[in-house]
Amino acid sequence: MQIKIFYHHTDCGGVVYYAKYLEFLEEARTEFLGEKGISVKELSDKGVLFVVARQEIDYKCPAVYGDTLSINACLAEVGKVKLIFTNEIKNQKGQLICAAKTVMVCVSRELRPQAIPEEILNKLSA
Repeated sequence: MQIKIFYHHTDCGGVVYYAKYLEFLEEARTEFLGEKGISVKELSDKGVLFVVARQEIDYKCPAVYGDTLSINACLAEVGKVKLIFTNEIKNQKGQLICAAKTVMVCVSRELRPQAIPEEILNKLSA
């Protein structure tokens, strides 16, 4: 996935505000799941939610206003209740901006852990 950095992504120095990367990672995960035929909206409507249980980000180089970032999402691990994603964000020059790891947990509407539905596991392994 690619994203162009606009002024509203940056702080007063023209550098991407650190918390914006969380949004970029969320968008990349949603796109990844969509490419696998998994709709986050449809899952939510069925009472199957994925929440972030842990987030790690290593910032390597600042992204700035006008950059175009490439954000990948890789599914590193699938468990009965959790998914672990890894990401790299690079700029248009191929420089590593940051690397991330996100642990997602499947929960019910009541926010109680639940097993990932078999149909989702099948789509993820395809």
